Amino acid sequence: MTHIYPEQAAEKLNDPNVVFLDVRAPFEYARRRIAKAVNIPLDELLARCDELDREKEIIVLCEHGIRSQSAAGLLTQLGFAQVVNMIGGMSRWTGETVSG
Repeated sequence: MTHIYPEQAAEKLNDPNVVFLDVRAPFEYARRRIAKAVNIPLDELLARCDELDREKEIIVLCEHGIRSQSAAGLLTQLGFAQVVNMIGGMSRWTGETVSG
């Protein structure tokens, strides 16, 4: 697992080989999210990890970077090769967001 700052993650928004994985609860995700992000809450990740493409880089994020670090560790243990934790999470994200 590696780490990336939100500013560096923002540079990868248009990369089709990158998945933004938001592991926050659905209500947090609905309130403010990166439009491209896929929501799989941390407590569902083990059961739903097959929804993720193992061939792509996965940037994992949450609100502050704590849950995403746990999720990134889990994905790494499950054999995902390109897992990146976004430091500081959405609390440090300054890029565009959507809600609803």
